[in-house]
Amino acid sequence: MDQMGTHYNTWIVLLSFALAVTAAYSALNLISKVPHSTGRIRRLWLMSAACVLGSGMWAMHFVGIMATHFPFEIGYRPGRAVLSLLVSMLCSFGALWIATVPRQRMWRRTLSGLILGAGISVMHYIGISSMEIEGKMHYEPLAQAISVLIALLASYIGIFLFRRFREQEYFSRRWKFASALFIGFAVTGMHYISLRTSYFQYDGWNGTKPVVMETDVILLTGVSLVTLFMLAISGGAVFLDRHVLERMAYHDPLTELPNRHGLERYFRDEFFGDNPGAVFFVDLDRFKSINDTLGHDIGDLLLQEVADRLRTCVGSKGKVFRLGGDEFLIALPDSSIENAQEEALHILQELKKSYSIEGNELYVTASVGISMTPAHGTDRSALMKAADTALYTSKDSGKNKFSVFDQEMNRYQLRRMSLEKDLRKALARSEFMVVYQPKWDSLMNVTVGLEALLRWKHPDHGIISPAEFIPIAEETGLIVPITYWMLQDVCVQNMSWHKDQIANVPVSINMSARMFENGSLYDVVSEALASSGLEPHFLELEITESIAMNNMEETVAQLSKLRDIGVRVSLDDFGTGFSSLGNLDEIPVNTLKIDQVFIRKSKMHSKKAIISNIIAIASNLNMEVVAEGVETPEQIELLQSLGCRVMQGFYYGRPMPVNELGQWFIENTA
Repeated sequence: MDQMGTHYNTWIVLLSFALAVTAAYSALNLISKVPHSTGRIRRLWLMSAACVLGSGMWAMHFVGIMATHFPFEIGYRPGRAVLSLLVSMLCSFGALWIATVPRQRMWRRTLSGLILGAGISVMHYIGISSMEIEGKMHYEPLAQAISVLIALLASYIGIFLFRRFREQEYFSRRWKFASALFIGFAVTGMHYISLRTSYFQYDGWNGTKPVVMETDVILLTGVSLVTLFMLAISGGAVFLDRHVLERMAYHDPLTELPNRHGLERYFRDEFFGDNPGAVFFVDLDRFKSINDTLGHDIGDLLLQEVADRLRTCVGSKGKVFRLGGDEFLIALPDSSIENAQEEALHILQELKKSYSIEGNELYVTASVGISMTPAHGTDRSALMKAADTALYTSKDSGKNKFSVFDQEMNRYQLRRMSLEKDLRKALARSEFMVVYQPKWDSLMNVTVGLEALLRWKHPDHGIISPAEFIPIAEETGLIVPITYWMLQDVCVQNMSWHKDQIANVPVSINMSARMFENGSLYDVVSEALASSGLEPHFLELEITESIAMNNMEETVAQLSKLRDIGVRVSLDDFGTGFSSLGNLDEIPVNTLKIDQVFIRKSKMHSKKAIISNIIAIASNLNMEVVAEGVETPEQIELLQSLGCRVMQGFYYGRPMPVNELGQWFIENTA
């Protein structure tokens, strides 16, 4: 029986160490994607990293065996060799899975290091047991314990460095490499210390000096394939990340424009420079109507066409992004305010040209808001906020326009936000009040009706104009509970006037389109009438032409139910909307109200002709007619000559609160 030591090929030893470090570094690259992904993608990164690390450690182990000069020839048991590979991958998966748990604690890092170190050790001893030799291998217990301890300690340090510094920007270079070095040292250190402190008992060896082992072709082929497998996974994952997943994460699938994530990266890495730049918010006008009438498929095709036109307009001067829906953002990193205005005008002209989509000839306009750097901000968030504010100004001023941000816009938006916040509390704080404006029969000289108008008495700003707060209430939906309250209040007040014999006239209330959305208008009105005891014909609902034309069938159905119980309906601002005269006779309306725009310009022959025709239409359809905005005797004389007798305006009375209206009734009773 002879005992022989082992010798190593230094270059192959270094190669095995480099292989282990490379595998660890590649695995850390892959695992760094895990915190930013979820679900299947997260598991894919974990499995890829585990396969790379596990196969790399396994390949290092068998390359290390090939680096060793044994005094005899050896063979391998394929089953155990494969088992050692599976153990290496499974332990790598477990260690990396624990290491990527978001809330990391000391015991988790320790457990992760223990699993990785234990996997290295178990893989090593299974790999050694796969060797077929004519003799026995003996281990020094203390030396083997030291080798296992080195594997555990170095694995823990590698995991600790990964967890401790992975959120820092420079981790991808310095600390990631240091972590890979320790993991590589855990594998190679354990392997070579274990082999170096082991010895063989070989009964049949007769030589006097060691001979170089004949490398097993199967083992070499297996190690080569596993190494290629490791490199293939690493390369495939990098390709997938850069060319597939990155595109999915940073680009909009419909238009292929960069999305919000791409926008953040662009502003972080490329946009800001020494020269001024411009940011455009582009929003399509009335795009929702195209989706509603022609369907979302046509809408999507239109968005693709719009994206192509924006790309063509901007060209190489900047970049176009899609933020979602029909909102786009354009970044021009080197642009003066004059160039930005010219570019915005060019974009508006191009977008409003006709689109031919699946046999439909479509027209769409856009509104644009512009902000400039550094004048309006030096970071992405400030510039986008300023451009968005300018966009609202373009929308409010009639659409198909562009606006450049200024501080007045900012003050307006801040006030609007403040009013919206306070508006949500105004009803509970009883800050609303109702004022009433008389409708006067100019021939009989009597009050024939009242219009109830909403006012907001703000505790800090005083009386807020309806023109300012009503659009906010409409947009937020707060107009619905406010109108519920107003119906109750007006019906109770009118009933009070009846009981006190102060007035006995119908009162009209303006209705919002929001009131018709959920189909509960009839129930709300019926409840207000029942709780107040007011007879239905003393309540009149005023609607606009746009309300009547929007979902006309449903609107007519709701109004018809109210007409059937006696509630009156008037069509407000007639002549300024988009209704068709062909549908006017289908709407259950008692009264047409001539808009004050025509009354104010009644000296013009064209306006006089329009007023005359409206009065004739109302007469032929057996409707009453009321003229709004009457302020002068000349206007009264003209309206009487054309056949209109009921008028409303400052000439007869301004909107008055309840306490003033009682005295007004007494003074103006015929």
